[in-house]
Amino acid sequence: MRPPLNTAPKDLAVSGPMIAMSSVSKWYGDFKVLTDCTTSVNKGEVVVVCGPSGSGKSTLIKCVNALEPFQEGQIVVDGTPIHDKRTNLPKLRARVGMVFQHFELFPHLSITDNLTLAQVKVLGRDRGVALDTGLTLLDRVGLGAHAKKFPGQLSGGQQQRVAIARALAMNPVVMLFDEPTSALDPEMVGEVLDVMVELAKEGMTMMVVTHEMGFARKVADRVIFMDKGEIVEDAKKDEFFGHARSPRAQNFLSKILQH
Repeated sequence: MRPPLNTAPKDLAVSGPMIAMSSVSKWYGDFKVLTDCTTSVNKGEVVVVCGPSGSGKSTLIKCVNALEPFQEGQIVVDGTPIHDKRTNLPKLRARVGMVFQHFELFPHLSITDNLTLAQVKVLGRDRGVALDTGLTLLDRVGLGAHAKKFPGQLSGGQQQRVAIARALAMNPVVMLFDEPTSALDPEMVGEVLDVMVELAKEGMTMMVVTHEMGFARKVADRVIFMDKGEIVEDAKKDEFFGHARSPRAQNFLSKILQH
């Protein structure tokens, strides 16, 4: 029996949601990109964030681990306030896995080194332990035979699976995905989504920005729909797909689900 992808501590004590966001607003200069966004993600919950391009969904998810600063409101991750200037953000980010649209692997490092670098430098793990962890996860995402290669020798789908394994190697309490399949050829999308589906089944807390509505229907607990920087709908999956309340969400679904 293969070990699980999700190796985060199961007895983690969490009071309240894993992610709690209250009245978050953000500006780029005079342009308000997020307006009064309030939502939460419970431990073990999978929340999909969707909406048209430019709706603020990627900005929203990047605010969760302070990759994007915000000017108003509060965000608390596993009891740690992001908005508090006293918070050690690098320490927090080490516990929040992030998978980006364009993989963000180090091109000059081997796959093995991509998987072990942060474990050693950030978590202080012994090199041997980091290597064992990285190779185990690489095998779990189906790429054990590629450990000595470099990112440029892998397909886009393979690179994204390495990126997921790298994030999981840090034993995160939550995983954030920012359009993880949008840069991939259609034939490669499935191999990445399969890994994400397995993670969801294992109980990983996940917040996923994506247009993959098939994935949302399969594994999401809730769907957040955004438009013009606002959370227009925040509903359980079946309610969103079966009875979207807002005309804007209904129009979005009518276009994206007809293909």
